[in-house]
Amino acid sequence: MTITKIGHCCLVIQIENKTVVTDPGSFTAGVELPEQFDIILITHEHADHLHVPTVRDIIARLPEVVVVSNSSVARLLEVEGIVAQVLEGTESATVAGVTLEAFDARHAEIFEDVGQVQNTGYFVGERLFYPGDSYAEPGKPVGVLALPVGGPWCRMTDALHYAIRISPTAAFPVHDGIERVDRLSISHGLAERILAEKGIAFSSLLPGGTLVV
Repeated sequence: MTITKIGHCCLVIQIENKTVVTDPGSFTAGVELPEQFDIILITHEHADHLHVPTVRDIIARLPEVVVVSNSSVARLLEVEGIVAQVLEGTESATVAGVTLEAFDARHAEIFEDVGQVQNTGYFVGERLFYPGDSYAEPGKPVGVLALPVGGPWCRMTDALHYAIRISPTAAFPVHDGIERVDRLSISHGLAERILAEKGIAFSSLLPGGTLVV
């Protein structure tokens, strides 16, 4: 599996000859995506995860791409004439040759009910777990964790305790687009040091960087 970080929560995940793009949101709008890919996977409807004009442009360019998300996102896309395959709760499916497994989990609290929407984390290829904006615990071994490390709902101490509870073999940062790239070494470096002590290999993946796991 090869993971390239476009930025924030937008990832390009290559599994053998299939490619999944996650959460093309407003923070990465206009950033170049692969010429060909098979699946757009969207965890929830917040703008930093779902930029409808970007999804519309992708569908116009690649009409065979399958959009996968939860009911809340699917309803929003339906208004735009975009069909999404719903995968939520604890459902699993093989989509375009890629095994996907859903894990609905409450969006981590921003403040009380502010920003509460349906959030669905996903296992991709039975190895990579991306929880969306949550600290979802899938109740099964995780090979690679896409670890949220920033944002108005995320304290680093909570992120680190979450990673330690999940205990993946490897982890890398997501949801850090709100921070300046030249200062990410502060949070990423802390995560690398603390998680190494717990036997978790944390890779400081920056926008444009690639990780092979």
